[in-house]
Amino acid sequence: MVNAGEMNGSGNLMDFLDEPFPDVGTYEDFHTIDWLREKSRDTDRHRKITSKSKESIWEFIKGLLDAWSGWVVMLLIGLLAGTLAGVIDLAVDWMTDLKEGVCLSAFWYSHEQCCWTSNETTFEDRDKCPLWQKWSELLVNQSEGASAYILNYFLYILWALSFAFLAVSLVRVFAPYACGSGIPEIKTILSGFIIRGYLGKWTLLIKTVTLVLVVSSGLSLGKEGPLVHVACCCGNFFSSLFSKYSKNEGKRREVLSAAAAAGVSVAFGAPIGGVLFSLEEVSYYFPLKTLWRSFFAALVAAFTLRSINPFGNSRLVLFYVEYHTPWYMAELFPFILLGVFGGLWGTLFIRCNIAWCRRRKTTQLGKYPVLEVIVVTAITAIIAYPNPYTRQSTSELISELFNDCGALESSQLCDYINDPNMTRPVDDIPDRPAGPGVYTAMWQLALALIFKIIITIFTFGMKIPSGLFIPSMAVGAMAGRMVGIGVEQLAYHHHDWIIFRNWCRPGADCVTPGLYAMVGAAACLGGVTRMTVSLVVIMFELTGGLEYIVPLMAAAVTSKWVADAFGKEGIYEAHIHLNGYPFLDVKDEFTHRTLATDVMRPRRGEPPLSVLTQDSMTVEDVETLIKETDYNGFPVVVSKDSERLIGFAQRRELILAIKNARQRQDGIVSNSIMYFTEEPPELPANSPHPLKLRRILNLSPFTVTDHTPMETVVDIFRKLGLRQCLVTRSGRLLGIITKKDVLRHMAQMANQDPESIMFN
Repeated sequence: MVNAGEMNGSGNLMDFLDEPFPDVGTYEDFHTIDWLREKSRDTDRHRKITSKSKESIWEFIKGLLDAWSGWVVMLLIGLLAGTLAGVIDLAVDWMTDLKEGVCLSAFWYSHEQCCWTSNETTFEDRDKCPLWQKWSELLVNQSEGASAYILNYFLYILWALSFAFLAVSLVRVFAPYACGSGIPEIKTILSGFIIRGYLGKWTLLIKTVTLVLVVSSGLSLGKEGPLVHVACCCGNFFSSLFSKYSKNEGKRREVLSAAAAAGVSVAFGAPIGGVLFSLEEVSYYFPLKTLWRSFFAALVAAFTLRSINPFGNSRLVLFYVEYHTPWYMAELFPFILLGVFGGLWGTLFIRCNIAWCRRRKTTQLGKYPVLEVIVVTAITAIIAYPNPYTRQSTSELISELFNDCGALESSQLCDYINDPNMTRPVDDIPDRPAGPGVYTAMWQLALALIFKIIITIFTFGMKIPSGLFIPSMAVGAMAGRMVGIGVEQLAYHHHDWIIFRNWCRPGADCVTPGLYAMVGAAACLGGVTRMTVSLVVIMFELTGGLEYIVPLMAAAVTSKWVADAFGKEGIYEAHIHLNGYPFLDVKDEFTHRTLATDVMRPRRGEPPLSVLTQDSMTVEDVETLIKETDYNGFPVVVSKDSERLIGFAQRRELILAIKNARQRQDGIVSNSIMYFTEEPPELPANSPHPLKLRRILNLSPFTVTDHTPMETVVDIFRKLGLRQCLVTRSGRLLGIITKKDVLRHMAQMANQDPESIMFN
C-alpha cells in the first residue's frame, strides 16, 4: 500500500514522468476538463516561477512578464473585439442601404453618410438628397409609380437572397461552427467542455464576414449573440500566444469569460452590462480576478468602438433617448402588464423554436440548410418590403420606437394633431390627439409585430450566425409603443378619470410612449433569456435612461416570474439540452432522494469495472484493455482480489506514456510488467525491463461512499467541476460515477430521455 504522506500530498500529482513528454495534460475533443487538476497545475507553475524569480534578475523579469500577461491579453482582446464590432456596424449600415439604392458620389457611403456629404440637403428633406438614388431612379430614371415600386421591390428581394446565400455557403464550406448565436456553446465550453475549432481562426473570420451579410439581408436576427462568439474567438486566439493560458484549459476559460464581457460591451455599448452578463448568464467559474479583468477588457473594447464611432453620433450607446417627463406611479400597472407580455412571449418563443429545431434535427429538413435559409429569406423579404416598419433594419426600428416625439420628428408615429395656439418650449410638447399618421402607424406596427413573432421562431437556429437580442427587443418595443400610445390617448381624452386626475392635467406632457417601448423591449428580452440584473443595466446603458431603472426592473422581474411559471429554462439552456451538451446548470435544483450506489457503474448484471492493478499487468494487457474500451481513465487497485484503491490513471496519459517509453527506453516490450508503486515488484531473473508509471497516477482521486446522497454528489460535480468520482466502501472500490452518469440520472429523474446526453 502507498504510505499516507504520499496519498495526501499532491506535490507529485502533476509530475508525469521524470522528463515531461508532449501532449501530456491535454484533452481530446468533446471531453470535459478536470478543473481540480488544472488548478493544481497552475499552482505548481506559479510556485516554480516564484522560487526561480529569486535566482536572477532575468528570472525576476520573466516572473513579472508572466504576471502581466493576463492584462496584456485583455488589452489585445478589447482592441480587436472593438475594431471588429466597429467594422461590422459600418459594413451593415452600408449593405442594408445597398438593398434600396446607391450613393453616386461614393458607392461605399450609406444613405445617411451620402446625405451628410451633400450640400443640397435641407433639414425638412434630410432623407432625400440628389446624391442618393434608389435603384429605380438609377436604372429606369423613375422614382414614383408602380413600375418603380416593383423594380425596387424585386431588387430588394434579390439583394437579400444574394447576401443570405453567400452567408450560408461560406458557413457550410469553411466554418460549420460559425452558425447560430454561439452563446449556448460558449456556456458549455466555459463549464469545462472541449469543442475543438469552435473558437478557431476560421470560425472568427467566417463569423465576422457572414454576420455582416445576414444582418444586411434583413432576416429577423441580431448581431449581439454572435459578437460574444466573435470576442471569445479573439480571446482564444490571444490566449494561445501565452503558454500560461495555452497549456492550461482552466486558465484559458478565465480569459474567455472576460472576452464574453467584451463582446456584450461592443454589441450594445454597455461595458458594465457586459461584465454582469458574463457573470450572470455565461460564466461557470468567475473568480474576483476575472471580474477585474473582464471590466478592463470591456472598457478597452468600448473605448475602441467609441474611437471608430460607427453610429456617427459620437455616442457609444445604440439607442440614445432623452425623455422630458418623469414616470408616475400609476404607470407601473401598464409596465407590469408589459412584463407579463414579455414572459408569455418568451415562453411561446422557446417552446415553438425548440420544437422547430428538434424537427429540423430529426427530419429531412436538416439535410437542406441552404434551401431553408433561402426560403426563409425570400418569405421575410417579400412580406417585409411593403411595411415600412419591417423594411428598415431592426436597429433603426427600435431606435424609432424608443424616440420621444419632439417638434422636429418626421416619423409617422409623431403625426399628432397640433393645437394652433400652442406657445410652449419645443422640448415640452403636451399630449395631443393622434392624427391619421399615428393610426396608420398603429396597424402597421400590429402587422409588423405578428410577422416578427412568427418569423423569428423559424429564423433562430438556422445554419447562419443569428442573434436573438435585437429581434426580442423589437417585439417588445412594438408592443410597448402601441400600449404607450393607447395610454397617452386615454390620458388625453379622459384626464378627469381618477387614475389620471392627480398627475395628468390638460395641456401637460404626461405619458411618454417611447418609455413604454423601452420597458417592453426589456420585458421581452428578459422573457426569452431570463436575465435580470445584467438586462436592466444593459438597457439603461443602451439608452442612457438612468432615471427609468424602476420601470425596467419591474418589467424584467415580472417577465422572469411569468416565464419561470411555465418552465425554468431560458433559450440558451433549452438549446444546450437540445444539442445534448454535458452542462451541469448551477441554477438547477436536485431534490430526489437517490444514493451514489443507484447511479454508479457497473450496475447489477453489467460486466465488472475495468481496472488496472498496481504491479501485475503487462504492457500488452493494458494496451488490450485500452483497445477494447473507450473509458476516459481507469482506477488503479492493489489487486483484482482485494480491490483496494490506489489512484486513477487517465487513458490519454497511459497511451502517451507507453508510446513514449517504447521510443525512449530500451527493453520495454509487450510483456514488460507495468507498475505504479515506488519500488519495482520482484521479478524472475530473465524477465524484460519493467515500466514505471507512478508519475502519471493521480494519487488523490475524488471518492465518495456508496451511501452518499446524490444531492451531495451533484453539488460536488458542480462546484469542483469533476470529470469522474470513484465510489468506495471501507477503501474497497465499488464503482465510478462520471459527469455523463450524473446528467443522465438528472434527466431520468425529470422524466426526460437520458440518452439525449450525447457527448462523453
